[in-house]
Amino acid sequence: MESLLVSTGIVALAEIGDKTQLLAFILAAKFRRPLPICLGILAATIANHAFAGAVGAWLTRMITPETLRWILGISFLAMAAWTLIPDKFDEKDAKFARFGVFGTTLLAFFLAEMGDKTQVATVALAARYHAFYTVVAGTTLGMMIANVPAVLLGDRVAERMPVALVHRIAAGIFAVLGVATLMGVGEAFGF
Repeated sequence: MESLLVSTGIVALAEIGDKTQLLAFILAAKFRRPLPICLGILAATIANHAFAGAVGAWLTRMITPETLRWILGISFLAMAAWTLIPDKFDEKDAKFARFGVFGTTLLAFFLAEMGDKTQVATVALAARYHAFYTVVAGTTLGMMIANVPAVLLGDRVAERMPVALVHRIAAGIFAVLGVATLMGVGEAFGF
């Protein structure tokens, strides 16, 4: 249960102000069809995060626990720093209009998530918790929590969201996970 809750919370917070959330705002303004946009985000996120979770699970089998602990701890600390850097959105991320609303959203989100902090976080969380399904479910839920309101409420949400504060909170959570992992917290409990 911890892996689901941590994965959901950390990705939901990290996604605020992220380029994919900005993409959600743009797609909502362009197409004004929330259901296919939300379904496209869901499908892209499941595909992307399932791949990332599989990489995380694979890492746990390929690397010794001690080495993995150091890699994950440092990765979480790097994610904390990365979360504090504001994302910029490139209009070319939304260029697939010929594929319809769902197809455009699916392709744009999938490509925008490649190498993004939430994908990297999914790899690290899956490796940390050894819980592929709950981590992927949690990170996907976190993406939906952050992006569905962006699609449905658009600018009304963006204007009121304290993005810098949310990023600092997410960075703090990543930092705590990093330090706890480096210190070996949780190893006695099998995670």
